Amino acid sequence: MKFIRFKPKNEQTILQGIVTDAGIQPIKGDIFSDWEMAGHPFEPNEVEMLEPLTPRQVIGIGANYVGNQNDLPAEPPELPVFFHKPVSSVIGTGQPIVIPQGIEQVKFESELAAVIGKPARHIAEDDVTDYIFGYTVANDVTAPQYFHEDGHWMVGKSFDTFTPLGPCIETELDPDTISVQAYLNGDKKQDSPTTHMIVSMRKMIAYLSTVMTLQPGDVILTGSPLGAEMMQANDAIMCQVPGIGELHNSVEQRAGVSIQ
Repeated sequence: MKFIRFKPKNEQTILQGIVTDAGIQPIKGDIFSDWEMAGHPFEPNEVEMLEPLTPRQVIGIGANYVGNQNDLPAEPPELPVFFHKPVSSVIGTGQPIVIPQGIEQVKFESELAAVIGKPARHIAEDDVTDYIFGYTVANDVTAPQYFHEDGHWMVGKSFDTFTPLGPCIETELDPDTISVQAYLNGDKKQDSPTTHMIVSMRKMIAYLSTVMTLQPGDVILTGSPLGAEMMQANDAIMCQVPGIGELHNSVEQRAGVSIQ
């Protein structure tokens, strides 16, 4: 089932919905526990798609893919490199990524994102998918020009618009049989199966649950395949996970005063 958030065109009311054969069906209630149908379906051309949820928090992992199966290390790292991204950086499909004033390019990073569906604390790897509500596509946009020389990533990953999510949360997906793709101006740049992850999705979520209690609405970015490149104003980036859908964003340059 595909869960979305949207606004009817020419209205400001934000609605939740599911994608059905009859169109976009509004729903009400908590998608993680108790929801029901509400109102009449909309045609896709009658709505503006938004990010499929407002995350409680967004956690990413660094450098998590190899080029092919033979490059996987015998043992994954004991302490993976995790980072937070602010909720204020989240946008939906169709919304522009805005490059901060003072730089000309930022990097796209297409990723599979897992949405936690119930509290998870000290869970086993084999049980991880029981705690996942569904999956969405993410673009972990990054301005490496703002990385600290000692490895501090926060600023370079935290600008407004730097975490596109969407187009939906798919609850019926096998994360072990999919690929993560990206197209820059129509040219394929990334295309890797999730089996090329250095730290598997299950291992990273199980590990995080030993550090903090994960809660419904937490979004875990699982890493980006090789092939991520820089993009600039007037570019168009499309991140895709077949089975979930396409996440489309244009790129704009912000005018104003640089923070550098």
